[in-house]
Amino acid sequence: MRRISVIGGSCSGKTTVARALAARLGLSYVELDELHHGPNWDEAPAELLQERVRAALAAAPDGWVVDGNYFGKLGTLVLERADTVVWLDVPYRTVVRRVLWRTWSRLVTRAELWNGNRERLRDTFGRNSIVWWVLTTHRGFATKWTARLDEHPQLLIVRLHSQREAQDWLQSIQASATTSASSTASDRQKTPPFVDR
Repeated sequence: MRRISVIGGSCSGKTTVARALAARLGLSYVELDELHHGPNWDEAPAELLQERVRAALAAAPDGWVVDGNYFGKLGTLVLERADTVVWLDVPYRTVVRRVLWRTWSRLVTRAELWNGNRERLRDTFGRNSIVWWVLTTHRGFATKWTARLDEHPQLLIVRLHSQREAQDWLQSIQASATTSASSTASDRQKTPPFVDR
């Protein structure tokens, strides 16, 4: 488990899990949102995003954790190179609660997201907002991704259905070689994950 794609609908907890997993395994963290969103929320076209992702993966020869989906622009680019997919398949009520809280807190704190971008009140509830995106896309995610992952039988699939499952699974991952120089990759992952295709 050295090349990991963390997927899930918006506000499913991908960033939290991906960062924790990368730190736990001593792998490079690659955030697709950062590669996709330029200043002023300019979105990278497919060809440019693919180029950026290829460069990020090439810069991490010892392994990586990719945070995000972007299948429409990346296709199978990440899946073809991954050995594991961690799928955060959390309930609709969870993502709705999270998107409302996250959007509100970002508006209040004016937190910088990627490349100088911040949430804007005028974009919060329109048809181009993250809130609208979550409300309208979450329910179709599982159907689409089940079919996509079925085309990659070489992948280990770790499907997690709640924050608690994600925390328990992360706790089962043993320390990386950076904290235990004598351990091998097979030694580091002794606890089997929750596999559910």
